[in-house]
Amino acid sequence: MSQQQNWFARHKVLTGAGALVVVIAIGGALAGGGGDDDKDKSKDTVAQGTSGGGSKDKTDKPKAKPALGGDGTFQVGSDVKPGTYMSTDNTDGMCYWERAKDSSGETDSLIANDNVMGNAYVTIKASDKIFKSNGCKDWEAVPAKASGTPKSEASGNGGMYRIGADLAPGTYKSTGNADDATCYWERSKDALHGIDSIIANENVSGNGLVTIAAGDGYFKTNGCKNWKKTS
Repeated sequence: MSQQQNWFARHKVLTGAGALVVVIAIGGALAGGGGDDDKDKSKDTVAQGTSGGGSKDKTDKPKAKPALGGDGTFQVGSDVKPGTYMSTDNTDGMCYWERAKDSSGETDSLIANDNVMGNAYVTIKASDKIFKSNGCKDWEAVPAKASGTPKSEASGNGGMYRIGADLAPGTYKSTGNADDATCYWERSKDALHGIDSIIANENVSGNGLVTIAAGDGYFKTNGCKNWKKTS
């Protein structure tokens, strides 16, 4: 059995926003615009998620010990405190996390979960009982208020970006996406990963265009060409 098959076999069906394959008609999702920009996006310098947003000085002191390891099952309250956590640079597609209401391991216990490519943010509530993480980079706690030096470009396969910390609000364009609608973007108000978290989303063929508001919490992108701010 291939590595990809093994990976899917050991994970539950995605819940909430992670289970979406087609566009949810929430709010005013913007359709892709025209254009013929066919420059190679692979050489672009794009935003990467950081706890403070923006690049760090190379003279910074070594990072503090992460709040959580990338593998394990953690009890909320004793092993992990409620709050928002970030895991960055998950490039192999093997990162999986879940929030659960008990430790039964059954599908009915799931509150939310996601398979991660790139950066991930997740908010663990005080009412959650279990947080599970497999194959992810270490998790770091992030402040409640977004701050930093947000970028105006984002990797099309970069995962989640926090607005005001990793990515600036504005209108972004992604050009040259495949015609099979494998490019997916999502604007969300929080990192709880429920259906109610989604402001708007779209599966894109060809060019994609989206306006991210200053009041948005996060922007998620997978399988797309890189995004550049146009206004």
